[in-house]
Formats: sequence, structure tokens, C-alpha cells
Amino acid sequence: MFVVKKLVGALLTPLVFASILVLIGCLFRAFRRRRVAAAFLVVGVGVVYLSSLDPVGRALLAPLERRYPPLAPNTDLPNVRYVVVLGSSYEPHDSVPVTAAIDYVGLARIVEGVRLAKRLDAARLVVSGGGRTPSAIGYAELARELGISADAIVVNDKPLDTGEEAKQSAQLIGAEPFLLVTSANHMPRAVRLFERAGAHPIPAPTDQRANSSARLEWGSLLPGVDGLRDTQTALHEYLGLAALSFGID
Repeated sequence: MFVVKKLVGALLTPLVFASILVLIGCLFRAFRRRRVAAAFLVVGVGVVYLSSLDPVGRALLAPLERRYPPLAPNTDLPNVRYVVVLGSSYEPHDSVPVTAAIDYVGLARIVEGVRLAKRLDAARLVVSGGGRTPSAIGYAELARELGISADAIVVNDKPLDTGEEAKQSAQLIGAEPFLLVTSANHMPRAVRLFERAGAHPIPAPTDQRANSSARLEWGSLLPGVDGLRDTQTALHEYLGLAALSFGID
């Protein structure tokens, strides 16, 4: 199921989906169906263009990020003993510092997790994320360098996706409330998965990207990698939420 989910997700990314449309258009053109071919080509190019616009990416991310606002600085957390940080990507190589090996999403998550753990008395920091090079390992290294005691860090380096992270965290923490740190766009799906696993997360989102105060300028009509990244991220989360509605983790 993990492989199937990854494959479906990859096929529905804007660039891959547009490439499939263009390929179909080329096949129709080879069979001299020029009008049908032109339609597929135009739609394919249109998908890439719209997906690469910053306003489109922000508009898709905004409903996800608004679901759970940032944790207020004055929030009372007297009984919280755990801070759980969800995984991202970690690629150590060529002796680069850990801050270069963790991707920007993971950096936002682990730094926020460390900040919150230091705010709480005697809290344990649960760093999560598995795979070929588990992000939990990189998180733990950075957390130690930022001043978190090794005894206060729990490394959960086996889960391959958020569903597995939820189940293993629930086994560790049980029914007591804890702070859940992940990207704001990922939080709606993460909360549902953790609650389905029987856990009681307190959302502490970070990595907010949908800046509501951003002004629309002529440059907003130019495609770019940031817009494409945001669109792809949002579509991935909407697809995940849709799968949850059908009982698929």
C-alpha cells in the first residue's frame, strides 16, 4: 500500500500529469488527430503554467493552513510532557553540517520542536521519520546541538509515513495530550491520523507558506518553482485527505 500511495501521488503531481497529457497529445498527432492532439497539448501546458503561479499555490495552501492557527505564546500547557516532531527528508553526504542535510521543511519542524520543548519543563522530544536515511536521526543530532539533552530525546526512526508515525507515537504516549509539530499544510491530515490512532495531539503548526498579506503584482503572472512547489504540496495533502475519507491511511 505504501508503494501504491507513492506511485499514485507521483502520477498526480502537476509536472507528471501534464507530461502524460502532452504524451497523449503527441500520440493523437501521430495518428493525424490534430484537433484532439492540440487540445491535450494546450491543457498540458495550461496545467504547468497555472500550477507554477505563486497566487495559485498560496490559494490552494491557505485553507489547509487556516485549519489550525499557530500555537499562541501564552497558551497554558501544564500537563504536556511530550513534543512530537514529524519527519521530512534527511540526506547526509560529503560531511556537510546537519543543517544542510535536513531539508528546509524538516528544519522548520525540528527547530520549532526544540523551541517548544525548551519552553516546557521536563518535556521529552520525540523525533520521528524513517526511510533509507531516517530524518529522526538528523533531527536528534540537531536537537542535541541546540541544547536538548540526549536523555530527553526519543528517536522514532521506523515509520515510513504519517500513518505509521501516528500509530507508533500513540503507543509511546498513550492517551495523554502532547504537542504535535509539523508543517501547517500537513497538520489537518496529521491530526486526523493521530486521532484515528487514539492519540490526543495539540496542533503546533510551523512552516506556514500561504502569506495572506502578499501583494498581487505583474510578476505573479510569471511561472516559478516556488509556485509549483506550493501547488504540488497542496495537491498532495488534498489527495491524502481524500484517501482518509475512504479509510486509507
